[in-house]
Amino acid sequence: MLPATYCRNLSIQPRIFCMTASVTRHDWTPAEVLALFEQPFNDLLFQAQTVHRQHFDANRVQVSTLLSIKTGACPEDCKYCPQSGHYNTGLDKEKLLEVQKVLDEAAAAKAIGATRFCMGAAWKHPSDKDMPYVLEMVKGVRKLGLETCMTLGKLTKEQTAALADAGLDYYNHNLDTSPEFYGNIITTRTYGDRLETLAYVRDAGMKICSGGILGMGESLRDRAGLLIQLANLPEHPESVPINMLVKVKGTPLENEEDVDPFDFIRTLAVARIMMPKSHVRLSAGREQMNEQTQSLAFFAGANSIFYGERLLTTGNPQAEKDMRLFERLGIKPEEREEHDDEVHQAAIEQALVEQRESELFVNAAG
Repeated sequence: MLPATYCRNLSIQPRIFCMTASVTRHDWTPAEVLALFEQPFNDLLFQAQTVHRQHFDANRVQVSTLLSIKTGACPEDCKYCPQSGHYNTGLDKEKLLEVQKVLDEAAAAKAIGATRFCMGAAWKHPSDKDMPYVLEMVKGVRKLGLETCMTLGKLTKEQTAALADAGLDYYNHNLDTSPEFYGNIITTRTYGDRLETLAYVRDAGMKICSGGILGMGESLRDRAGLLIQLANLPEHPESVPINMLVKVKGTPLENEEDVDPFDFIRTLAVARIMMPKSHVRLSAGREQMNEQTQSLAFFAGANSIFYGERLLTTGNPQAEKDMRLFERLGIKPEEREEHDDEVHQAAIEQALVEQRESELFVNAAG
């Protein structure tokens, strides 16, 4: 909790600023969220950084790699997407990758520092004939010691349960924008469909990765509306990707105006405040950001990135360039800590032995 004297000096409601520093909420209102956006830039970043440090190491960033396991010819009409079969973007159409090819890519991602491997398929929903191969990919990537994440479109309850049984850690299903603006971007799937899939994923015991895209012509109120939808879920998504539109020739949004970098940073900061325990991911669009903008994003509370040459079908800063920036900022990749039961039990037993030996040494010295 921040000092009361500081809160009283702010030009916004004390409840908005002071309570968010220590309380996780699921009852955000549009007025409160718009008040966060409208703060002076320095005040907003200070608040976001304060919240961030309560729950995370401020100098650690989670690193993920994303692979397109099936590219192009998607029946959805998402206006931002070069993989949609509704638009001519010159993208080559590819079938589902072979399982071993995916595992080879995952091993390469781990070798350059990734701790989570995300697999994306351009589907409205996975077919029954493809599901066995998808499940083998999940099992194989887990054996490599990586966290697993998939985005496959809409899921049935049965498909969701199968993915959970295979050991999938995260399922990505973005809401993209506010419910009010959504129909301007997508007509082939409803907002309710997306929320239903998220509910299936949560009920199956998997973690949720869900966020949205900035720069599609949405208003500030729409950006607030997106974050309200995510933050007011019964449980916050464990990962919240905030994407900047990558304008691709041939898509209906190819001529949209660029997002103001300060507006983008504001959105990251508000996401951090509203969802204090979530990883906020600096996602698509990083290739268009200079190092100063990316650095501000980390200060605003972003603590996850996609790492590698490509992000599905669009460019992404090269891994070496990312590591140079990390080194300059004093940031290190977040380490994944996961142990099987036997290893975990052995670690506990060893800690108990060391504690007893320490106590004996102190007693003897006394």
